[in-house]
Amino acid sequence: MNQIIKGAGLENALPANVFVETVTEVTHFTDRLFRFKITRPASFRFRSGEFVMIGLMLDGKPLFRAYSMASPAWDEELEFFSIKVPDGPLTQHLQKIRVGDHILLKKKSTGTLVLDALSPAKRLYMFSSGTGIAPFASLIRDPETYEKFEEVILTHTTREIAELQYGEELVADISQDPLIGEVAAGKLHLYNSVTRESFTREGRITHLIESGKLFSDLSLPALDPAEDRAMICGSMHMIADTKSLLEKRGFEEGANNHPADFVVERAFVG
Repeated sequence: MNQIIKGAGLENALPANVFVETVTEVTHFTDRLFRFKITRPASFRFRSGEFVMIGLMLDGKPLFRAYSMASPAWDEELEFFSIKVPDGPLTQHLQKIRVGDHILLKKKSTGTLVLDALSPAKRLYMFSSGTGIAPFASLIRDPETYEKFEEVILTHTTREIAELQYGEELVADISQDPLIGEVAAGKLHLYNSVTRESFTREGRITHLIESGKLFSDLSLPALDPAEDRAMICGSMHMIADTKSLLEKRGFEEGANNHPADFVVERAFVG
């Protein structure tokens, strides 16, 4: 498959800015989605919501792609949520990893989906599609999120119902978590929708926003830059449409050096 299986002598063949870490857990949800966890280097630091370059050694060369950390900044392991692309240069191999295999991890994390890039407000919307839920899996497990916002609404849109499982299990586990279960109680709301099957809520998140269904279902007012902040992560098409929708409502895009009303992520997996 690849040359990461045992990892013998890999450190000597790689640049100094790369860790070699061990896979500790792999869970396959569907034929398109899986989660895996790896060991975390003691010196590796990141902010919840950031991404990092991870990879495998293929044909004697390291191949990296950007992946959001799905684990919060305080976690002892690093969690990732990935799509399976049959002919993807990296994911066609990555989806075959097993516990004990080795993953390459670059030492520097980055990203715009961080709390520092948003100005203070009442509510935080996290708009995600597919594996775009990954950075939000990190953020909704970070106590700081609930210190800064009174309500946190995580929306997750997928093609099929089975693809909602990761997010549903995640939110259910948070309610039982000894660290954040109590602080998230009553504040965190999960709002799912599906585009290709019959479901309680059907359609893209932009349609559910524009029709007002999102807000009527949650008994919340319409989006307002005076009270709401937003983060967007998903396909390029989903990000562009949601960003446009927010800007038409008066929202301003923020950044680490200029906090504002919403932020988007532009790191994609292939």
